[in-house]
Amino acid sequence: MSTHTQKIIILDFGSQTTQLIARRIREQKVYSEIHPYTLDLERLKAMRPTGVILSGGPASVYDDDAPISDPGIYELGVPILGICYGAQLMMVQQGGRVEKAEKREFGKAQLNIEYTGGLFAGMETTPSHYQVWMSHGDRVEQLAPGFVVTATSAHSPYAALRHSEKPFVAVQFHPEVAHTLIGTDVLRNFIFGLCGCQPDWTMHSFIDATVADIRAKVGTDQVICALSGGVDSSVVAAMVHRAIGDQLTCIYVNNGLMRTGESESVLRFFREKTDLKVIDVNAEEFFLKSLDGVADPEEKRKRIGYGFIEIFEAEAKKLGAVRYLAQGTLYPDVIESVVFRGKAPIKSHHNVGGLPERMQLDLIEPLRELFKDEVRELGLELGLPEEAIYRQPFPGPGLGIRIMGEVTAERLRILRQADVIVLEEMKDSGWYRKVWQSFAVLLPIQTVGVMGDGRTYEHVIALRAVDSKDAMTADWSRLPYEILGRISNRIINEVRGVNRVVYDISSKPPSTIEWE
Repeated sequence: MSTHTQKIIILDFGSQTTQLIARRIREQKVYSEIHPYTLDLERLKAMRPTGVILSGGPASVYDDDAPISDPGIYELGVPILGICYGAQLMMVQQGGRVEKAEKREFGKAQLNIEYTGGLFAGMETTPSHYQVWMSHGDRVEQLAPGFVVTATSAHSPYAALRHSEKPFVAVQFHPEVAHTLIGTDVLRNFIFGLCGCQPDWTMHSFIDATVADIRAKVGTDQVICALSGGVDSSVVAAMVHRAIGDQLTCIYVNNGLMRTGESESVLRFFREKTDLKVIDVNAEEFFLKSLDGVADPEEKRKRIGYGFIEIFEAEAKKLGAVRYLAQGTLYPDVIESVVFRGKAPIKSHHNVGGLPERMQLDLIEPLRELFKDEVRELGLELGLPEEAIYRQPFPGPGLGIRIMGEVTAERLRILRQADVIVLEEMKDSGWYRKVWQSFAVLLPIQTVGVMGDGRTYEHVIALRAVDSKDAMTADWSRLPYEILGRISNRIINEVRGVNRVVYDISSKPPSTIEWE
């Protein structure tokens, strides 16, 4: 549970943009957390929120299985903002009526502001039209008692509402998306004007609070840290080391699923440029044996996760009385691993859903509340060099989830060689730092080709490059054709066993960034 004195709690009803609400609030240096709409009321009370936001969602409030939060939230005595579905739910729970709209609103709309206080403080009624983003097929038809209109649109006579006595406000549009040009102002008015928050959540304050928490939790015990060389684990190691110094031992595990030369360069970096104690474990044979014959992506992730824990526990026993394992779980990992409305999580993250219940080590996850760009900001604040901070994300399960189907030594060879080419060309062209992630994927198919006047039947490599801020949403990168051409030509000419290269132009959602 968060120890932040000021926090905005967001109850998630399934909107694809819920995480954007949290990000927009954090950009104002106010802490926010996302929880499922099913969050127990007593747990919510214990969090002592400064304000609550009800997110949008795909359901209709009048559906038989509509997601409904505990109506006790309106008795917490804190400001509540309903967005889209959240606004309609607030109306229904407070005694209003919502019905299917005659004309749906999807996309840009013009908002006519009638009340320049509350959410619209500092705005004007003349000119009164502001561009907002709508996404709804239902609309409020009858206001709940005590509510008054603050804004309208062409098809929403109740596009924004406020309670005349209680700190409840609602908007039919989505202030969190960039297309709502006044979105940041609306959220600022909620968190500062209605909730009375102060902009005091910074990376500096986060470090101070987290270091104190780690020291209090660990005491004189020993901690091991899972160190992969990626941004997340590097920042975790730096944070924990600042808190407890030599009580920390970092363990680097070569799981046999790393890139070419990755293990050597990671170990060299940490031994030459940091004061961390680092133990390296070569477990290539162990992991390949564990993955032998396994093709299911969830099973692969879980076996890799179990394997890491088994090794960490064995290394901890060698060190003596180690009680804690520090690892780089991030907020998107946590959000994606949560079951929503009884459905399966998007995927099990090796460090969230892949941990066996029998694990003997207690977890320390100092980045569990942060998005990736916040982690990078934190790493710079901790003094880590840019070469460690601005590496593209690399998944904990490594190349194991970039090989579709069974992982074998031969398939690893093919993917490693292709991966080297992708990274070289991205860096040489200057595009490595311009995109969020760029990598190769080995597909479980073979296709016919022609090489040297002969027929071939060989493997296919898919290229993936995406633009993102936090990995929660992503769009495929518009790489220049010249770069794609060079990568394709080199892979087909230099990697034995590949005769075709394709480019992935899908976004997240509906796709994920990694293929497994």
